[in-house]
Amino acid sequence: MSVKMILGFLISAAIVLIAMPYLIKYLKKLSFKQTVSEYALEDDKKKAGTPIMGGILFIIVPIIVSIIASPESLHDIDIWIVILAFAGYGLIGFIDDYLIAVKKNNDGLKPWQKLLLQAVLAAVFFLIYRSHAQLEITLPFVNAPVNLSWGYFILVLFMFAGSSNAVNLTDGMDGLSSGVVILALIPYMIICILQERAGLAVFAASLLGALLGYLYYNKKPAKIFMGDTGSLALGGVLAALAMITKTELLLIVIAGVPVIETLCVIIQQVAVRTGHKKVFVYTPIHYAFRIKGMPEKNIVRMFWLAEAVFACIGLLLYLF
Repeated sequence: MSVKMILGFLISAAIVLIAMPYLIKYLKKLSFKQTVSEYALEDDKKKAGTPIMGGILFIIVPIIVSIIASPESLHDIDIWIVILAFAGYGLIGFIDDYLIAVKKNNDGLKPWQKLLLQAVLAAVFFLIYRSHAQLEITLPFVNAPVNLSWGYFILVLFMFAGSSNAVNLTDGMDGLSSGVVILALIPYMIICILQERAGLAVFAASLLGALLGYLYYNKKPAKIFMGDTGSLALGGVLAALAMITKTELLLIVIAGVPVIETLCVIIQQVAVRTGHKKVFVYTPIHYAFRIKGMPEKNIVRMFWLAEAVFACIGLLLYLF
């Protein structure tokens, strides 16, 4: 397992590092570029024209590399759930990005359309999963599992929709979401190793390598953005890994930064609509630090550090 993981990691990283400049050039040729809302912060308006859809490469590469490195994993239905979640949510994001690139605005898919597609995919994964797995969750510090029966379906809907949109909200600064997801993936790779899920461990290692390769071009000043193609895919794969490894509730801790980003947006929306008053200076919350004068690089590093802490706590909760 360890040799295949190392190979998957290195090969995925190398392919993305080598291929990304060609993808950037091609996307520029197609004019698939970032458009900026009139409500965007002034510094963000300077990023208009940066190519989007960088997520295409770090979706395709680890899937192919992990299958080649561990072909026996194709007989594991759980591997297929994770791969289909990764690719499926990436496809939803691709449609959204394509509409944005063609229309040259930030509308894309309507929120209800995006949520509907996310819910349909989550329902499909639930039906596949329930055919061979127990519909139960394990509470931290409690040994006895809790069987949710069809309530597990509701949990899955919240997990997939919540996780994919949470990573999407976190994708707002150069290197922010890619770094955060890299740190969140590490505990899941370790959990897959501990559970002796060789195929999933190889896939997680391959994805880590691909994301590190992408981060090289996404760090400030970003040469490419992952777009909804990448952010929805990464959120979907985190939810799928949590479901397969039976760490559904730990996802809240392991993906702590995206969860906090989402909660802040929800609190702000509720406060504005009910009391017509903001709770935060700006949401997603990483922008609030920019408005207060903190440099973007410092904000990204601060959020990376926070996510590293959440990832460690989540792993410790799993171990003990």
